[in-house]
Amino acid sequence: MKAWKCTVCNYVHEGEFPPEKCPVCGADKSKFVEIQPSDEPDKSKPETAGSAISEPEKTETPAPQSLYQKITDLMIRHHAHPILVHTPNGILPIAAVLFVIAWLFDATLPAKAAAVNLVFVVLALPLVVYTGVLEWQRKYNQADTLLFRIKILAATLTCASCLISLIWFLVNPAVLSTSLAWIFILINLIMLASAGIAGYIGGKLVFKD
Repeated sequence: MKAWKCTVCNYVHEGEFPPEKCPVCGADKSKFVEIQPSDEPDKSKPETAGSAISEPEKTETPAPQSLYQKITDLMIRHHAHPILVHTPNGILPIAAVLFVIAWLFDATLPAKAAAVNLVFVVLALPLVVYTGVLEWQRKYNQADTLLFRIKILAATLTCASCLISLIWFLVNPAVLSTSLAWIFILINLIMLASAGIAGYIGGKLVFKD
């Protein structure tokens, strides 16, 4: 049985031929490479005196990395993006629920609490987006598949709706008492749904599910 590895997300498929499309990241079959079994040394042939003496290998000294390269390498190695994305994915549902409560019961305190939550999300978003782009470039080779397009679109909608919601509330704290309150709530629901979609796709890529 042959084994094939997706060069985009490292998904491994077993079969005579690679799949038409990667079930994890959606990459085309051309992105699959066959995994070759490791070559074991042939122990049946006795070693000659000449072969026992190995010449020292010539290795090139790698160029020293800059501080920026070291930091980005650490971010990729220690999964900075999956860790940081817990901030918006954990806080945004709370903010959306608080805004809905404030709208239904005409209460100001839940709305203020929701706005404070959004402030922390907005502060975290630049680093979340940066590590996400970095991981897409370095780990997934900037794969241009439908799955990554949806994830990027969902992340963009999340950022945009979060900023619109926070700025709107700061400009008009009584927005939930106006006739435009339903639009404000709709923006928050779009924000919540987009964050959920981006998180779902991210989990699919991480766990190869």
